[in-house]
Amino acid sequence: MSHPLDAADLTILRSLQEDCRLGLEELAHRCALSVPSVQRRLKRLREAGLIEKEIAVLDPAGFDWKMTFVVMVELERESLQQLDLFRKRAKAEPQVQQCYYVTGEADFILICTARDMQDFEALTHRLFFEDSNVRRFRTSVAMDRTKVSLSLPI
Repeated sequence: MSHPLDAADLTILRSLQEDCRLGLEELAHRCALSVPSVQRRLKRLREAGLIEKEIAVLDPAGFDWKMTFVVMVELERESLQQLDLFRKRAKAEPQVQQCYYVTGEADFILICTARDMQDFEALTHRLFFEDSNVRRFRTSVAMDRTKVSLSLPI
């Protein structure tokens, strides 16, 4: 960004992390600015890439996606090309909700969703067994969604 964030910018960002449906009037009230000023700030924050995406977080209990899995993936070879290929596969798979390239025992950690164990097994075939560069993967099944957030403590 061309200039540092001030208190009003941070108030806008904190508020949107809580609820991205807040209207311009409410945001203006929270940071004691005019609606046009908030509009300009939002435009600047989006153009600077500080607001990457504005999404709705759905309750999986209301849908058929009842299971969440944390999967640690180890690759056979870690060349840049092989890493990029795995990243592309993970990004293209709708059941992969998050993908992290990490240090330590695994190369990637994935957060995945599935309707049931058979659905997850089909996902493992697509993502892992059909990829000759996946050495192994270890899976943990989430017992409860204690906290789901991508908010930053700003």
